Amino acid sequence: MGIPSFMVLPLLIVVFAGVYYVYNEVMRFMSKSMVRNKVVVITDAVSGMGSECARLFHEGGARLVLCGLSWDKLESLYDSLCSGSDPSKTFTPKLVLLDFSDMENISEVITEIGECYGCVDVLICNSSMKIKAPVQNLSLEMDKTVMDVNYFGPITLAKGILPLMITRRTGQFVLVNSIQGKLALPFRTCYAASKHAVQAFFDCLRAEVEEYGISVSTISHTFINAVAENGSPSQTPPTNPLWAFLFQTSPVS
Repeated sequence: MGIPSFMVLPLLIVVFAGVYYVYNEVMRFMSKSMVRNKVVVITDAVSGMGSECARLFHEGGARLVLCGLSWDKLESLYDSLCSGSDPSKTFTPKLVLLDFSDMENISEVITEIGECYGCVDVLICNSSMKIKAPVQNLSLEMDKTVMDVNYFGPITLAKGILPLMITRRTGQFVLVNSIQGKLALPFRTCYAASKHAVQAFFDCLRAEVEEYGISVSTISHTFINAVAENGSPSQTPPTNPLWAFLFQTSPVS
């Protein structure tokens, strides 16, 4: 006996719903199994995006190395991750102080990161200094500081971690960059320049390390709803309200 015509549509809905549920469960399992036991390093882990990445990787069973400017904020993130988590399924994160504006000590930080677990599977470069101002208001020292944080810092860290990945012939770099690494906007001269530079570096790196089984991903996001943990150095604010809005240091881009 055939199925009544009025039952066909409900049955199709049930079948598709079942397939969709199974697909989501399989993808959820695969996403967790792919990061379980992996050593994941996250820079600026105390930022909005960094802490969310830390939460997801921690829940997936990754071995986290959380880097940031403030030890107090790192400890606060550490407490929020560990409270309520299942110690049989998660690893206790390791904390490392990292300041890209202090390039003299970055080699010591790289050594410390490498000694945490002896290897690195994923490096997420999330640090960024964001500033919006007319070019005549920005000193050359400010340009250099932004380049240190947004370009020289991430590439120095990547170069320091790279030998660990080449030795094991596996690994992944993830650059959380900005759309301004591809499209420059007014009043973002040094910021856009630093983002263009670091984008080019990781694009070149992708081709160079492919033979070692290392992948490189770049994320060129637009504006996101995240609160900056560390504001950029302040500039003399314009008195006109419109100019003050246009030239303000932006926490999200």
